[in-house]
Amino acid sequence: MPSAEMTPASMPEPEPVRPGAAEPVRPTSEDDIARAGSELIGGPLGRRALLGTSWWTPVRVVALVAIGMFALGMVQKLPCYDSSWFFGASSQYTHACYSDIPHLYQGRGFADHLVPYFDKLPDDMSGGMGYLEYPVLTGVFMEVASWLTPHSGGIQHQEQWYWFVNAGMLMVCAAVIAVCVARTHGRRPWDGLLVALAPAFVLTATVNWDLLAVALTAAAMLMWSRSRPVAFGVLLGLATAAKLYPAFLLAPLFLLCWRAGKWREFAQAVAGTAIAWFVVNAPVMLFAFQGWSKFYTFSQERGVDFGSFWLIWAQNSNNPPSTGFVNTAAMVLVVLCILGIAALTFTAPRRPRFAQLAFLVVAAFILTNKVYSPQYVLWLVPLAVLARPKWRDFLIWQAGEIAYFLGIWMYLAYTTSGDAHKGLPTHGYHWAIVLHLAATLYLCAVVVRDILMPERDVVRRSGDDDPSGGVLDGAQDVFVLGAAAHPPRHAAHIDVPQVDWGRPLPPSPESRSL
Repeated sequence: MPSAEMTPASMPEPEPVRPGAAEPVRPTSEDDIARAGSELIGGPLGRRALLGTSWWTPVRVVALVAIGMFALGMVQKLPCYDSSWFFGASSQYTHACYSDIPHLYQGRGFADHLVPYFDKLPDDMSGGMGYLEYPVLTGVFMEVASWLTPHSGGIQHQEQWYWFVNAGMLMVCAAVIAVCVARTHGRRPWDGLLVALAPAFVLTATVNWDLLAVALTAAAMLMWSRSRPVAFGVLLGLATAAKLYPAFLLAPLFLLCWRAGKWREFAQAVAGTAIAWFVVNAPVMLFAFQGWSKFYTFSQERGVDFGSFWLIWAQNSNNPPSTGFVNTAAMVLVVLCILGIAALTFTAPRRPRFAQLAFLVVAAFILTNKVYSPQYVLWLVPLAVLARPKWRDFLIWQAGEIAYFLGIWMYLAYTTSGDAHKGLPTHGYHWAIVLHLAATLYLCAVVVRDILMPERDVVRRSGDDDPSGGVLDGAQDVFVLGAAAHPPRHAAHIDVPQVDWGRPLPPSPESRSL
């Protein structure tokens, strides 16, 4: 018998029960497209299937599919590998197989054994760039690949090897991304197939070196899902040392930790990020500051470029916006988007999932930025899979990205083919940009709808709260605004187990009677 002094307020609150926490989610049972696609390999997985009895676990299958699809992407680059990178200005665009990697082997001094950031590049070699314009960890990746490249034979032979070596290293990154996504949502390992089979992922994987930062970011999110904020911070700091965009994930994490009161874990994540970033950057920053700062000055001074709505404005105006105006306006738009995401976070009926807000923040940066290179889609693919693992919506978005991938190369073919005008004219390219923007906005809208109507969220319909949320998963709210502060009078009816995560639980009948 409890003592007479025990009150409802002093009793420990009951832990919520997670329905079916140990049962894996079968996508063929909840997704029509996944069910139809499974017919290619024998049909949907049955309820009585023996899982875990074979070497072919979901994570291993996902990894092998990712490697196989990456190899197909390498085959797609074959026309350029054979000749188009080296002969003819427009053939690499008409074949849609362009890559920065072979061109920058000589253009950034790797063929001449120049040390990135420390050795100044001759203007006739770099087009006036002066120093390598990539963050430090990406520069290290490029340098390691040059060490593994045979420096013998002609320059074309070396550039082919350099691309091939980089492709092999990037293939490892692709497998890491697919595996991390498959393991982040523990009950949904087959969602990793969305990453492995994403068409835009396959087509853009070897255009540039972005997969390094994406792999580190995916690993960081896996660590956060395992409630390891320090490891998350270290990996996110390394990712930010390879590309700038991973730092934006701290914004949604701040908002979610504020709503849940998880300040200690957030502080650990920020400290790990800052320390890891500084350890990587400090040696170059201290001893080659001019070379180190090139990435940041180039990003600031770069004018309106491919893929952005700013380009449509500039090419259809007699008074195009200046670089300074675009920099300021893009920053203001990003801040406004983050403020909107903050309002959504604090007023949503249930605390949004970490992956949902991470996707929205990175998408906001991409949509408002003054440049959208085709490989930037890689930033969003794993976040989109974790935010909205629904094949229909994912493929709609991917269709828009494929249209843009083809559009930019056909536009460049048009501008480099002289009077022949082979390819897509300017107004056609503008429509490709619009399709990319519309498809991304569509996926953002679906994610926002899931946040406002949690019963529509694919992940939560399966009975989970926030499997990528780590310490946020199942945590109670300490700060909410608006309607989120008041329980709804009527709950929507859905045919799945109801889980009241992220909201203070009412006292149990036993506690009321004390």
